[in-house]
Amino acid sequence: MACNPEVLKHVPLFALLDEDETAVLAGQVELKKFAPRQRIYKIGDPGERAYVMVSGMVRVSTVDQDHQEVVVDEPAHGEFFGFASMLEGTPHQTNAVAIDEAVCLEVDRHDIATLLQRKPLAGMDMLTVLGRQFHASQQLVRLRAMRNANEVIEREATFGERVADIVAGFGGSWTFIISFLVSLVAYTIVQVLLGRRGWDPYPFILLNLILSMLAAIQAPVIMMSQNRQDTKDRLRGELDFDVNRRAEVEIQGLARKLNHLTDKLGDVEDLLRTKLAPR
Repeated sequence: MACNPEVLKHVPLFALLDEDETAVLAGQVELKKFAPRQRIYKIGDPGERAYVMVSGMVRVSTVDQDHQEVVVDEPAHGEFFGFASMLEGTPHQTNAVAIDEAVCLEVDRHDIATLLQRKPLAGMDMLTVLGRQFHASQQLVRLRAMRNANEVIEREATFGERVADIVAGFGGSWTFIISFLVSLVAYTIVQVLLGRRGWDPYPFILLNLILSMLAAIQAPVIMMSQNRQDTKDRLRGELDFDVNRRAEVEIQGLARKLNHLTDKLGDVEDLLRTKLAPR
């Protein structure tokens, strides 16, 4: 469908064009209407054209390594999507689907070349849009890279917290229990054999003092390690909640698609009944 020059004036990217340039561009680009849930393009489609949002809502998404849909962008009025693939001439790396009824300008490389020849400063506007999308993608990657609770905790751990983990890990092992028990038995036997000549005769006051000091130091160290474990558990719980929320969204999406398919099948069934009904 041909584009009305008045439509271009309401697109921020083309708002600086004069009357002649707007008329030339309007004669080149096309105005496309998309129904709700209609796919505009998918991953792997030829990136021959890009789109500019005029009205409605479009969701641009990709698929991560877990085969989960990741929303990359929801372009606002006047913003491009599919622009990088169009410039490179490579297949699209994302999916674009109209969430509501959407109206978009369809633009190809020739349209952009003509625009830049007549209005070079428009290139800066397009670079600004691309830069904003690039930063959004970087932020998305940065957030998704921090999914491992253990890596996050270890990265932020101080030297004292690492020592506390080592002490707590060794203090709760059979190696510590057996070695400590052997040491106590050996210490006691030596003191009994030496009798009054020993440095800590019965009732082993020095040994009791050492054990009390050891317990006084070991208890807060173990509590420090437990606090770190609580932090790990809380972070794991938050990540599990995010995963569950994504799963819920996926299930709801599947339910909506099934309901939509059911409605379409009902329409087809009604149509068949109408065609096959005796007259």
